[in-house]
Amino acid sequence: MTEPAEEQETQTDVVRRPYTVVVGVSGTSGSPTALAWARAQADHNDGRVVAVRAWRPSIPQATPAGTPATRITHEADVEREAEEALAADVARTLGPDHGVELRLVKGGRYRVLAKSARDADVLVIDAPRQLLTGPMFAHRLVYTVPCPVVVMPPQISGEPQTWLTRLASAVGRSVVAAAGTAGRPGAGMRRPPVSTSPQE
Repeated sequence: MTEPAEEQETQTDVVRRPYTVVVGVSGTSGSPTALAWARAQADHNDGRVVAVRAWRPSIPQATPAGTPATRITHEADVEREAEEALAADVARTLGPDHGVELRLVKGGRYRVLAKSARDADVLVIDAPRQLLTGPMFAHRLVYTVPCPVVVMPPQISGEPQTWLTRLASAVGRSVVAAAGTAGRPGAGMRRPPVSTSPQE
């Protein structure tokens, strides 16, 4: 049975979208682990990697004349530097011939990643550095984007810990140690060495 010509044309015109892994690249650490994981995932599925970084131009100090041309030039310079930094971070991890699509997108990190992941099969991010807002940031992405979200923990992501994260880790270790010695008088205290030589 022959299919109608219109249906055949429709099927022929449909172009399959390649498997796409979107990875958020931190401006602090360069996200080496997230980039490497994204590349491996894309290669395994014969897909592509899109490296995304959100940025916001810094506003130069106001001048008496308020020259808008200077401000525009400054923003263009900052954008060019940000693009070069993104390219350098990706090349440092994946090599100069990485073939990754680079996207520098103006805006906040959450909105940029959420928008970039609309057509993605997987979104890869580093664990946010802010301990208090971090879990909520990843949580919001999970419930917003239409694809799985992979979060690289700080222990392997290369993202430096903040003082608050270090403090929380120290408190956590103290709590665990206290719980382990609770109800055990003398536990954790140094005891004098026991002599094994025979008594005279």
